[in-house]
Amino acid sequence: MEKTAAMKSAIFGRASKEIYMAAKNGTDPTANLALRAAIDKAKSNQVPADTIARAIKRAEGGDAESYTSNRYEGYGAGNSMVIVDSLTSNVNRAIAEIRDTFNKNGGKLAQAGAVSHSFSSISLFVFESSKKDVEATLELLMEADADVQDVVEEDGNTVVYGSFQAFNTIKKALDDAGITDYIQAETTVVPAEYMDLGDEDKTKFEKMIDKLNELEDVQNVYHNVNL
Repeated sequence: MEKTAAMKSAIFGRASKEIYMAAKNGTDPTANLALRAAIDKAKSNQVPADTIARAIKRAEGGDAESYTSNRYEGYGAGNSMVIVDSLTSNVNRAIAEIRDTFNKNGGKLAQAGAVSHSFSSISLFVFESSKKDVEATLELLMEADADVQDVVEEDGNTVVYGSFQAFNTIKKALDDAGITDYIQAETTVVPAEYMDLGDEDKTKFEKMIDKLNELEDVQNVYHNVNL
């Protein structure tokens, strides 16, 4: 229960920060696609509506709080690769807590560029296939001249993979086609290939990822391990 509560609190906190930062550039989600995407992402993570509303209201009120984003790279147990995105009001606290979490769980931070060459940034959209199937989705995205890498069906959902730069183009095309509820709508980072870990290393790795995801200043964690 404690782990679940800590994870939920962290998810709500990072969603609030992401929405707040996006809303500083405009609080109307129909005009601000970054805000709309942040809201859709929050909803997919079951973030309460009042948490979303408070974050937007803070931005409307001209709240002067600001956050700094940083990306950290490192290795986990079994020489696995990990990327951690941070969004924080205290950079020193963030790096100290992230480094400590790596060190205490069989990992270590590395220099920038150490592992990122093995990952790619993409746009990812997931929604129920009943809203739009694969063929219809591919057709409308081709008409919008969107840079789409693949459109597939997985577990009754339509999944769109696009280039990182094509996020806004894809999002607008899907929105215009009547897609209003997304299971996922975000830019993300994926590895070139995944690896398997032995039982002992896998246990250490899972613990490290859980601890990173519970940190207040951690926004996203990406890795190349099959879990």
